[in-house]
Amino acid sequence: MQNKQLPNVHLRKEWDLRVRTWFNQPGRKLRRRNARVAKAAKIAPRPLELLRPAVHCPTVKYNRKTRVGRGFTLEELKAAGITAKYAATIGIAVDYRRKNRSEESLAVNTQRIKDYLAQLIVLPTQAKQRTSEQKQAYQAAVQVPGQVVPLPKVAAAEAPRAVTAEEKQVQAYVTLRKARGAYKSHGIAQKRKAELKEKKANSVKK
Repeated sequence: MQNKQLPNVHLRKEWDLRVRTWFNQPGRKLRRRNARVAKAAKIAPRPLELLRPAVHCPTVKYNRKTRVGRGFTLEELKAAGITAKYAATIGIAVDYRRKNRSEESLAVNTQRIKDYLAQLIVLPTQAKQRTSEQKQAYQAAVQVPGQVVPLPKVAAAEAPRAVTAEEKQVQAYVTLRKARGAYKSHGIAQKRKAELKEKKANSVKK
């Protein structure tokens, strides 16, 4: 029989002192909901969300999808005919960092702002200056829960079809490689042309 250590197990860990409970989760859920309802009633009939731009998701995997962005660029606001300070007062989000990389995104988001302004009801600060038509339009307005202007629909996918003879003759890979090479060597080619032109000019002078 081998000599072994006598069992002396320490099981008094007081684990119940380190257990985290979550019994207040249903109460918090109800409190957040009540806060949302109270906020919506307080700002009614203003929309619950700021107007935001339509942007494309990053990376090649998801860039075909369109989602709601952070805010409109200064260029988009300028094209729509409003300033950034005024946009912030009428429920339009502004992003000073985002830039427009294409004419399509500029046109789409400028149209979003114009559609929003067409539906917008702005009352004068002084009650005396408010007309009866403005008051009626304000009373008839309905609060929109989401985005006032919906996101543009993505174009439907093209139905399957047979490949044409012209498409078969096109060499896509070769065309891309030639364009890439021409882009990379553009500066060097221009420099060589300028040097040859200068040499010819100097030889004619002699």
